[in-house]
Amino acid sequence: MSAGTYTPRPGAAPLGRMITAQTALETRMLLRNGEQLLLTVIIPTLLLVLFSAVDIVDTGAGESVDFLTPGILALAVMSTAFTGQAIATGFERRYGVLKRLGASPLPRWALMTAKTLAVLVTEVLQVVLLTVIAFALGWSPHGNPFAVLLLLVLGTAAFSGLGLLMAGTLKAEATLAGANLVFLLLLVGGGVVVPLDKFPDAVQSVLGLLPIAALSDGLREVLQHGASMPWGDLGILAVWAVLGLGAAARFFRWE
Repeated sequence: MSAGTYTPRPGAAPLGRMITAQTALETRMLLRNGEQLLLTVIIPTLLLVLFSAVDIVDTGAGESVDFLTPGILALAVMSTAFTGQAIATGFERRYGVLKRLGASPLPRWALMTAKTLAVLVTEVLQVVLLTVIAFALGWSPHGNPFAVLLLLVLGTAAFSGLGLLMAGTLKAEATLAGANLVFLLLLVGGGVVVPLDKFPDAVQSVLGLLPIAALSDGLREVLQHGASMPWGDLGILAVWAVLGLGAAARFFRWE
């Protein structure tokens, strides 16, 4: 029997093609899920429009949309990289999907890479949509685009690590409840729509160390105040990214 008997030739596809295919699948699953769309698109959009149009929270001098847009962009990153990814991965783990995929030719690290790439694709769509809406509401951003990109990437890494850590260590139901609870708490206390200076001084110092507060504050410093590079906020996000991804890699259970 000649070597060319079987067409196509049996065997695993090239690694790059496998990651690309898995990324496309993960992205479609994210965008087709109604609960995911509620978290990643509808809630951030409604918050941006509502709080920009109605004077509910005192956001200080200037237009409300200039203060709110950076915080809503940070919320969009958290909703996708942390809340949505934690819930989806937690239930995939419960139903044995991760266990089966882990036994496929696709390496486990490549599966996590595909999940991260799907998160990034979704975030690009979120940022584009929210930016268009913000411009329609009168937003006038400033600052260094590279600093914004760096903040978003580090924020994604930090929240992805924390989301995977939660999904890989807790039961799916606990992950569902915990991820949604964290989302609500950080929405209120993370500097997204309520300025941190509205909280007592002792509380401010603690809240300022949270990844959502660092991302919101960093984006606000650049886009609203024109800062070149918010090193302090970048440092906080980098620490959370290292700790979150390191802990997820160490403690994640596939079944």
